[in-house]
Amino acid sequence: MSRLRRRCLSLALAACALGAVSARAEEIVVSNYGVSASGMPFAVAMEKGFFEGKVTGILSSQGGGTTVRNLLAGDIAYAEVSPIAVATAIRQGAALKIISNNVQTVSEFGWMVKTDSPIKTIADIKGRKLGYSSPRSVSQALAMLVVEKAGLKPSDVELVMTGGLGEALVALDLGAIDVAPATEPLLSKYREKYRVIATASELFPPMSNVVGVTTQAAAGKRGDFLRAIIAGRAKAVAFMKERPEEAAAIVAKVYKLEQPVALQAVRNLNDAKGALPYWSTGKFDLVGLKEMWRTQILVGAADGDIDWSRMIDESFLPEGERVLK
Repeated sequence: MSRLRRRCLSLALAACALGAVSARAEEIVVSNYGVSASGMPFAVAMEKGFFEGKVTGILSSQGGGTTVRNLLAGDIAYAEVSPIAVATAIRQGAALKIISNNVQTVSEFGWMVKTDSPIKTIADIKGRKLGYSSPRSVSQALAMLVVEKAGLKPSDVELVMTGGLGEALVALDLGAIDVAPATEPLLSKYREKYRVIATASELFPPMSNVVGVTTQAAAGKRGDFLRAIIAGRAKAVAFMKERPEEAAAIVAKVYKLEQPVALQAVRNLNDAKGALPYWSTGKFDLVGLKEMWRTQILVGAADGDIDWSRMIDESFLPEGERVLK
């Protein structure tokens, strides 16, 4: 009897261990989850059960190369990350595949000034200090494009690194810069304190900003799981458009925001001007990917030509969402 009990206990412990491994394997990584607006559909999908129980948790990451390393180092099958980080890793030999185009624009970006600033539009930034977060960042590339869009020479505007987007607003308060970049939900949170002089959706064409990626090993073995993630996220994108108030309540909880701020951010991104929506259901925009690559060349974060189609696997998208032939 004692031997039987020990045998049953061993089997139970083994089952628990296998269950724990399985649970860890069902986690996914989303860059800057709980901070960046790009990951908001995942919060909605988890809360509404759109992943049908296949995703047990969402891990946040600082983004870029950190997210790619997390994907390659563990049992994780899916990550949401910058296409530049993925493309760079693939060019260096990483066994990865891009399987969905999650964010097709940089509409979350805007540029703010103090309410009493004489700067009314980007045409007024000549001789001023324009902030950006860090070297080779999207905010640095966009800052250079803002100067270009204003019809100015690079020497007409001083670009100032602030170390982060939150830090850029502090620098604006202190007078260290004249114009600060900000993204949603910061734009909505501080819209009354500062004045927005321009948004990326008004200034720039679509630039694919975030993609879904998997390892080649997972692509061959975890097809049902990957399809469930893409489908669940697509349901969340539709839900955010159709029921923004309910979606905002979920976002507010996960992102630790006041609900009116979350609702304003969701509405701003749903209604952003442009040919393409901010949150995509997964369909690829090759023109937007090429444009993002071009912006990264400007800041030295990328170089040379790139063939995106060789890095993409559309087989996990619904047939009607596939653009490569």
